[in-house]
Amino acid sequence: MSRAVLVTDGEQRSALAAVRALGRSGYRVYVCSRNGRSLAGASRYAVDERRVASPLANPSAFARELRSLIDHWRIDVLLPMTEETFNAIFAQPALLEGVCVPAANAEQFRAISDKKRVLEVARSCGLNVPAQHIISAPVDVEQLQTGDLRFPLVVKPTRSVNTDGDTQSKRGAVHCRDKSQLLDVLASFPSSAYPLLLQQRIIGPGVGIFLLIWDGELVASFAHRRLRERPPAGGVSVYRESIVPEPSLLERSRALLDRFGWRGVAMIEYKVEESSGVPFIMEINGRFWGSLQLAIDAGVDFPSLLLARASGQHVFGPDTYKPGIRSRWEWGGVDYLLARIRHNDRELSIPPGSPSRARAILSALVPWKRGDRLEVLRLDDPAPFLRETRQYFRWS
Repeated sequence: MSRAVLVTDGEQRSALAAVRALGRSGYRVYVCSRNGRSLAGASRYAVDERRVASPLANPSAFARELRSLIDHWRIDVLLPMTEETFNAIFAQPALLEGVCVPAANAEQFRAISDKKRVLEVARSCGLNVPAQHIISAPVDVEQLQTGDLRFPLVVKPTRSVNTDGDTQSKRGAVHCRDKSQLLDVLASFPSSAYPLLLQQRIIGPGVGIFLLIWDGELVASFAHRRLRERPPAGGVSVYRESIVPEPSLLERSRALLDRFGWRGVAMIEYKVEESSGVPFIMEINGRFWGSLQLAIDAGVDFPSLLLARASGQHVFGPDTYKPGIRSRWEWGGVDYLLARIRHNDRELSIPPGSPSRARAILSALVPWKRGDRLEVLRLDDPAPFLRETRQYFRWS
């Protein structure tokens, strides 16, 4: 009998990609989500789906309900898909008894989720780090010498997901063009979000290096370049392309993960400075990433490789994959287009030197290019796209 896998956070596109890949590989795949009607749960490869509490709003209840599903479905492998889910299950390790979680341990995961610590270690691995200033607590804002800062800059918590009492909170990066905007942004962050990084804004495309490391071995690697993001000034990618990474960048990325004793999958995110071509590290995500389907389409089936390794099989990913494959997130691309139509560059914090608004709109209107793949809509598994469409228009 095939092994039973529970994929969490079914709302995520990464969860859908994992469900499809593992289902095709012969696993019995179950899904849990916050509303019980998720993207991944609609897939033909999902055996069943259940609703669970939010790992952000109620992490304790989420962990208990997850344990109930593990027992009910007789789950062999638990595949957490988001940082908040990892935090919730690591906080109650006893609830995971008897189930395999193919990932790093709690200490390692928390270490690489700390952007400040990651950037400190990255310097010792020969990686370029943006200039930055650290604000440890809200009281330090009063002593901030803004004259020493170079605008534009980016404000980001050292952790994307923070514990706030009995809940978790999630906050992303915010762009600031001047001192006035910076002070307004700092005032909007709750005390639980500190420490904050005030970081030099690197102008240029985003590049991701994706690695699977197990028992000290590099099992698989992949890289992509972001072509469009939502929001347009920087966020999740809605259109991206598989690339062959510079060998030295791949080597240093591997060295960085080795410094943390990493095991499992990880994405190392970079920004390549347009003016110099120099890659600057931004952060590490110790989980599956939003554009996972692109890696699978290009020939690297990370979910199946991860579970094979976790079950003791000494397998490796392909030596090469297909560069030039592009993946479009359909409704994310619509959001990008609408944002560029409705708002000007200043409102969107589009950096100087970026393609003009008209050029960006015309490019986004091109429906198809050779090498493109649709991310969610698949002819052999159309239900997730139909569900996402209904939810996009709030029909369900």
